[in-house]
Amino acid sequence: MSFEEQQDFARQVADLNKYGQALNRCESVDEVVSLTLEAMSLLFEFSYSTFVEVRDDDLRVVHSTNPNLVQGESPSDLARRAQEAGETVVEQGTDAAVTADSDVTGALAVPARMGDEVTAVLVTRSQTVEEFGDEYVRPMEILATHAATAISNIRSRERLERAHRDLERRKEMIEMYDRLLRHDLGNDLQVIAGFADVVAGQVDGQTEEYAGKIQRAAESAADLIHRVGDLVSTLEAQDNPEPQDLATVLGDTVRDVRANYGSLTIDFEPSAFEYQVYGSDLLDSVFTNIMSNAAVHNEDEVHMRVAPAEVTPDEVTVCFADDGSGVSPDLRENIFEMGVKGQESPGTGFGLGFVRALTESYGGRVSVAESDAGGAEFRVTLERV
Repeated sequence: MSFEEQQDFARQVADLNKYGQALNRCESVDEVVSLTLEAMSLLFEFSYSTFVEVRDDDLRVVHSTNPNLVQGESPSDLARRAQEAGETVVEQGTDAAVTADSDVTGALAVPARMGDEVTAVLVTRSQTVEEFGDEYVRPMEILATHAATAISNIRSRERLERAHRDLERRKEMIEMYDRLLRHDLGNDLQVIAGFADVVAGQVDGQTEEYAGKIQRAAESAADLIHRVGDLVSTLEAQDNPEPQDLATVLGDTVRDVRANYGSLTIDFEPSAFEYQVYGSDLLDSVFTNIMSNAAVHNEDEVHMRVAPAEVTPDEVTVCFADDGSGVSPDLRENIFEMGVKGQESPGTGFGLGFVRALTESYGGRVSVAESDAGGAEFRVTLERV
């Protein structure tokens, strides 16, 4: 590269960085698309520019200056090959044209990547450039990186906003049930327990025994209502998700669980979790519930391994796999519902419901399956900062 070419490249990189800053301020994918196509047209003077968005391995044309392409339709094979390979693909001559009578001489497809994930593909076709060298490929890859970062940030914000809306709707439903339980059912249980106590003091034998059972059942139900009220109060007091150091939160939780449950051994390597995730001061409660369940719901000693299962630019999944008795298949679909528990479980069935409510409020999700050791495998997926 000559001195003049180096100066031109430096100016181009400076212009691309300005576009990168502008892209990071975009509020929607449409804004990212518009700004990216503007950069492709002004900085490179390509004949046709196309922005292809990738969602769940599905490629769709978002916008194009090529009249032969329609918004919403599948792109050319060139874009698909770049997405699958995760690398820039170049075509020349007749291979570069979309139609047989086209005067396009060269085509270039650049995947916009965040880590291993391709979020978009930038495709350009030129009627003057016959060979796309580094002077085109390198700046286009810089632009694609800026676009990928912008899209990733927007999608993360959208997921968090959806999670917040879902949490608010759930909280409203819980609050309604809480009011009904506390006011209507709570008052009735107080009456039942009071009359049962009076009856127990006036009778003897089997009738006294029955009255005692009625009283204990009423008191147990009242205690359950109190627990639900505490859960609602906890969710209402929760702040919006903020960056949390995953290794620190997990490390503190593992230390406390180990101290409280001698029958549970945990393999955990803090250095494997050097990530910042969205959460709150209650994030440790998510991990505590899952890990302590392994000890509480198994009579024998249990071994658990805590490790990252999947890591993408947007998310990190923490896997809790044990060799205990596991969760029966018929319970896995509903175990995160409030009040659902196994027949032999000594708990209230609210612990894992609390786990899901908190995790989803952070924009994450939780699931359970069978571990390789035949026990339970819980996976908690959290948004990365």
